Amino acid sequence: MLTPVTDDDGAPFWEFAVRGELRVQACAAPGCGRLRFPPRPCCPHCHSFDSEWRAMSGRGRIWSYVLPHPPLLPEYAAHAPYNVVVVELAEDPLIRLVGNVVAEPDAPLDSVAPERLRIGARVQVAFTRADGSGMTVPRWLLERP
Repeated sequence: MLTPVTDDDGAPFWEFAVRGELRVQACAAPGCGRLRFPPRPCCPHCHSFDSEWRAMSGRGRIWSYVLPHPPLLPEYAAHAPYNVVVVELAEDPLIRLVGNVVAEPDAPLDSVAPERLRIGARVQVAFTRADGSGMTVPRWLLERP
């Protein structure tokens, strides 16, 4: 299975994930404070290089989703049909994260029936260790099971 590749800008995101915290980079310049994702060295709004990592509630809504058919990589074929979602965070709908909706944090990718997904459905983040990589990744649980 694919696992995220970390870089210097995004490393704190993954360090917080290991602790079960969803944090997003924010501009720390006075008068700005805008959230930004993916993480980067410079604020795209005010061009400041000052940043901090803010805790998020972990709540959001499904902005979009897809059910890949056929799975493009052999490792994913056993999980089909599975979902890939784009979640807009409650704190800022312009901050969107990609992941999967699952029945519980360590459940397989196909643990939620495709007909249960809909645009606008409320979700809550959950964290699990990715198979074999040692990384902790965010996943999403439907708020109304």
